[in-house]
Amino acid sequence: MRILLAGIGNIFFGDDAFGVEVARHLLQRDWPEGVRVADFGIRSYDLAYAMMDDTDVTVLVDATPRGHPPGTLSLIEPNLSALDALDGEVVNGHSLDPVGVLHLVRSLGGEPSRVLLVGCEPAVLETADGHLGLSAPVERAVPEAVTMIESLVRALLRAAPSESPGLAEALVEPR
Repeated sequence: MRILLAGIGNIFFGDDAFGVEVARHLLQRDWPEGVRVADFGIRSYDLAYAMMDDTDVTVLVDATPRGHPPGTLSLIEPNLSALDALDGEVVNGHSLDPVGVLHLVRSLGGEPSRVLLVGCEPAVLETADGHLGLSAPVERAVPEAVTMIESLVRALLRAAPSESPGLAEALVEPR
């Protein structure tokens, strides 16, 4: 099983840097063979090509506004069969839109493999003063996200190659 753990986000937009920060922590850990961790930041093309590089599962890690309290973690498995109905910007030099990346994979002749999203509810996505760094609730969610991802990888690796562990959407409320 080949698993890509992909931190995404823009460090200049406050809590949008969540995925980048989680990737920084994940890169400090030892992973089994077949698990790759990368900080993609806002590099859409790099992520699209990495997803097409014989990856069985891509775990995107990103700030994901869903209306929950800031710092809430969500595990989401998007319905890729509905991809054609979703609007997404294919390329933007200042951000990375996961739906756009999935469209980009298809436009490059690939087909997205299984995709999971570990999202964190942001408190602040842009600051007028250009302040870098995560808000307090999102910063506290980083170690919880790392733990969630480690558990997820273990579950994926335990599953037989032909089966897929059933994942219902999960929420982890902030402490």
